[in-house]
Amino acid sequence: MSEKIEALVEGGKASAGPPLGPALGPLGINIGEVIKQINEKTKDFSGMKVPVTVIVDGKDFKIKVGTPPVSAMIKKEANVEKLSPHPKEEKVADLKIEQVIKIAKNKKDSMNSVGMKSSVRQVIGSCVSCGILVEGKNPKEVLREIDEGKYEEEIRTEKTELTAEELKELEEERKRLAEERKEHMEEMKKKAEEIMKSMEGKERKDIITRMHEEEIPQELIDELLPKEEEAREVDVKEEGKKGGEGKPEEKKG
Repeated sequence: MSEKIEALVEGGKASAGPPLGPALGPLGINIGEVIKQINEKTKDFSGMKVPVTVIVDGKDFKIKVGTPPVSAMIKKEANVEKLSPHPKEEKVADLKIEQVIKIAKNKKDSMNSVGMKSSVRQVIGSCVSCGILVEGKNPKEVLREIDEGKYEEEIRTEKTELTAEELKELEEERKRLAEERKEHMEEMKKKAEEIMKSMEGKERKDIITRMHEEEIPQELIDELLPKEEEAREVDVKEEGKKGGEGKPEEKKG
């Protein structure tokens, strides 16, 4: 009867320690060889968590490697710490079509798609919700270009290599977008503070509603009007009630 061990490991950096080592130890197989094969199979996912399954049958074993989510792979290729929380208004990085093809190649087996072009289209669709440009353009525009026959050669040959110059251009674009986002957030913060000043004394929920109407990013709302403040207000009210209830009644003469 075979045993199945499932774990999440960092691409190319699995070790004989937890979670794999303790689970594999009692099964009597060569743990070092298992780790070696896992790292070989997951090396392309460096810096990402990868689902791995080890199926053990006696002294034999098989390794099945899943893939990280498309969003995690986009983040890795784009070289950003986090994707855009406001993808319509804020773009955080740019990808070349070769990078999109690379992600599509790694994910095609788990995608419900027919052919590389379909997989590429799915990855570009994910870029829309991640705040990522493709070839310096809105991803939806690139989808139209693919329908018109552009990038046919790159997709057909599954081209994934980029020149040093292209990588440099992408890094410069990432920095430019980061600076642009910083300026946008500063403008939004100033606008939010003006709203708070104009609505001083109003209920928190009304101020938040106004901020949403003015499209103030949620992260700024949480920063300027933390939820803990609301909790403190409730605590003060509760303490007031308890204080009133605990007051001893005066004795009637």
